[in-house]
Amino acid sequence: MRMKLGSEEVNRHGSLMLVMDEEATKSNPKLTLLPLIALIFYEVSGGPFGVEDSVRGGGGPLFSLLGFFIFPLIWSIPEALVTAELATTFPQNGGYVIWISSAFGPFWGFQEGFWKWFSGVMDNALYPVLFLDYIKQSLPLFDQFTARIPALLVITFLLTYLNYRGLHIVGFSAVMLALFSLSPFLIMALLSIPLIRPRRWLAVDFGKVEWRRYFNSMFWNLNYWDKASTLAGEVENPSKTFPKALIGGLVLVVSSYLIPLLAGTGALESSPSDWADGYFAQVGMFIGGSWLKLWIQVAAAMSNLGLFEAEMSSDAFQLQGMSKMGMLPAVFASRSKYGTPTVSILFSATGVIFLSWMSFQEIIEFLNFLYAVGMLLEFAAFITLRLNKPNLYRPYRVPLPTFWAAMLCLPPALLLILVMCLASSRTFIVSGAVILLGFILYPILVQAKNKNWILFEEDSPCLHSSGWQQCHSVVSELTDLDQENKGVELLVASPFASGEEELRLVQSDSKV
Repeated sequence: MRMKLGSEEVNRHGSLMLVMDEEATKSNPKLTLLPLIALIFYEVSGGPFGVEDSVRGGGGPLFSLLGFFIFPLIWSIPEALVTAELATTFPQNGGYVIWISSAFGPFWGFQEGFWKWFSGVMDNALYPVLFLDYIKQSLPLFDQFTARIPALLVITFLLTYLNYRGLHIVGFSAVMLALFSLSPFLIMALLSIPLIRPRRWLAVDFGKVEWRRYFNSMFWNLNYWDKASTLAGEVENPSKTFPKALIGGLVLVVSSYLIPLLAGTGALESSPSDWADGYFAQVGMFIGGSWLKLWIQVAAAMSNLGLFEAEMSSDAFQLQGMSKMGMLPAVFASRSKYGTPTVSILFSATGVIFLSWMSFQEIIEFLNFLYAVGMLLEFAAFITLRLNKPNLYRPYRVPLPTFWAAMLCLPPALLLILVMCLASSRTFIVSGAVILLGFILYPILVQAKNKNWILFEEDSPCLHSSGWQQCHSVVSELTDLDQENKGVELLVASPFASGEEELRLVQSDSKV
């Protein structure tokens, strides 16, 4: 049995929207579990390509291997759990922008969105560069400036077009790319077994340890668990799909790092300085021969395509979600006939082109700093919402009381602060300039909206601190009524729905 809310309740609270907008009626395919796992895998990892720096920065295999055992416990698992709770609580495009807005207001929500978008675009600028770094080992032509720049532009254009064609295509492509990219490392691991000497895993040269390089490499290879939340509105049944996908992604990511590292460092007696970007191709040459080297190079190239696609999808749908919330001009919410946010995709692609001239290490350090600032705000929002909005409907809830949930966030928060403290003075200056730019942009956009200089979407009253309590009151009343009337399903709109979301079905067996 279903019970619909009457018009009196809707008018009284002014926060439930029972009519979907025109965009929600489009029959765009939704992401299911397997494609979402693949997208999360590519948001976070994409395979062992790029982890070579952790061996070099750690002065040998020991710290690298320990890092990929320990860091997931103190960083990846807490971030994935927090993401699962908040993404299922607010299953709309925009992800963490909505979380921060609900906890601290739209100003900080905008800042979070700006920092994370800028960080994401910087991250995406890495992948065409890494693609060519692997290809140039077989085709030295792409190490020359005259060939490298046109190649970067062509790669960016082609991948942007694929993203434009539809998120379901991106998800399916991610599954195929993951299977292809990981297969040579499974072969390499099997071939390496007779060559492995466990004592090599314990090697470390403390004189060659570069802590800044090491921590930045570890952090970069294990972050971005929250990125998939920005396209939560495109996921089929997100309350059930997201937690399962995050668990699957976590297992896949950690395995894709540890298995190749154990094989490569255990089979080879090499110097830490040899472990530069693309070195896994040489490892494959030593273990299996030229055919395995070529396979790894091709797999690395293809993996970077998947990384690019996943990152651009998240960045674009984040902008689309912010536009639907009234934070950005309405043009960012416009969709193509394939259901993709065209202007948001083009805007993100432009940022990638402008940033792709930077070096690998520069990009990693800059994006890590901005990402760390944003993640500290996310952990603060997670705890604040637990304290201030205890009755908020949470389809998935981290199975810990609020105090222990806060303790869960402490180790990753300390790691974030450590990464920021290790940053160079140049990173502090550049990141500070980006943060300052966000502070300047927000009042300009507010003024443009108030003066009708630019067309903005009609934003929900729930996105403002004055309207949030009304929406929260409605959800609290509905969940209380649900507790009193077992077996009754309530058809309600999400408190942060911006018109594009389908009505949420609150099941009678769901827990607050």
